[in-house]
Amino acid sequence: MILDDTEAFLAALAPMQALIGLDLGDKTIGVAVSDSFLSVATPLETVRRKKFGLDAARLTEIITGRGIGGVVLGLPRNMDGSEGPRCQSTRAFARNFERLHPDLPITFWDERLSTVAAERALLEADTTRKRRAEVIDHVAAGYILQGVLDRIRVLRANQ
Repeated sequence: MILDDTEAFLAALAPMQALIGLDLGDKTIGVAVSDSFLSVATPLETVRRKKFGLDAARLTEIITGRGIGGVVLGLPRNMDGSEGPRCQSTRAFARNFERLHPDLPITFWDERLSTVAAERALLEADTTRKRRAEVIDHVAAGYILQGVLDRIRVLRANQ
């Protein structure tokens, strides 16, 4: 089920299950996962994109293996907040993925500047250019997922 609202997404989550965050690119999918307390996002891996079926199969392996209870997709809005072709592509991916996992809550998180933040963090860690290229996508997925986790923490505190 696709939920645009973080509050509705939180309400749909089963207790004590982790989340997976995805940074969808044209050539890769950055993957990050949370702990079951929904407090910390950890970059996991970068999946090289092939066909949707193969990409979804790898993501399903991760979801099954880690007991994932929800999916967060980075939504690449334009800087003015509007949605362009990349947002349409992300929403199409969500619809296709929902067909495979109809009971798994899926939501979106504004990913503007997540890659910039990830790049900055990797530069501060004095990571080589080659290593940055290898990990940037799943580090960006970690930033996206952490944004949702921080929002969930605020929502829970206000309940």
